[in-house]
Amino acid sequence: MIRVLLADDQALVRGALASMLRLEPDIDVVAEVGSGLDVGPAARRTTPDVALLDVQMPGRDGLAVTAELRHAMPACRVLICTTFSRPGYLARAMSAGAAGFVVKDSRPEQLLNAIRRVHAGLRFIDPALAAESLATGTSPLTDREADVLRATAEGGTVADIARALDLTAGTVRNHLSSAIGKTEARTRAEAARLAEINGWL
Repeated sequence: MIRVLLADDQALVRGALASMLRLEPDIDVVAEVGSGLDVGPAARRTTPDVALLDVQMPGRDGLAVTAELRHAMPACRVLICTTFSRPGYLARAMSAGAAGFVVKDSRPEQLLNAIRRVHAGLRFIDPALAAESLATGTSPLTDREADVLRATAEGGTVADIARALDLTAGTVRNHLSSAIGKTEARTRAEAARLAEINGWL
């Protein structure tokens, strides 16, 4: 029996997934949570074999939770299941220790296959996303450039960003200029938007 923990902030999606999985004779849904903060306690309580995590959840996102789970419960394999089929998310999920990545518009058979493969110690990556990821490549942004673009997406002036990140205004401008060039954007707002679309933030 494959013990599965489901984490998705949309109750309807979470319930539908749980109902579908419970129809399978070899899968047991042992926990359902709607927040990234609830994953750890639920996992410790139920000891799942596979954690099926969404990327964007309140409290802690699925990528941060993946890294925490892999450290705290190495026997629990993580499968990311998200609406966002972005190459950057795939790369970050794999770096965090995920064993698989599927998108929510996949066929049910593909999700079931992914769960079984991940449980068996293998990897599973949505084929279309894998091809797109190879074509796109890895994020061109440095960690600091990504930090600056994240702060830019939240609004504020260069001085506000500098204060928030404990940098000088000149350093912030340099990072913004570099990030704009790397994303081929015209403005810092567009650079932040493109980086978000690609899953680099």
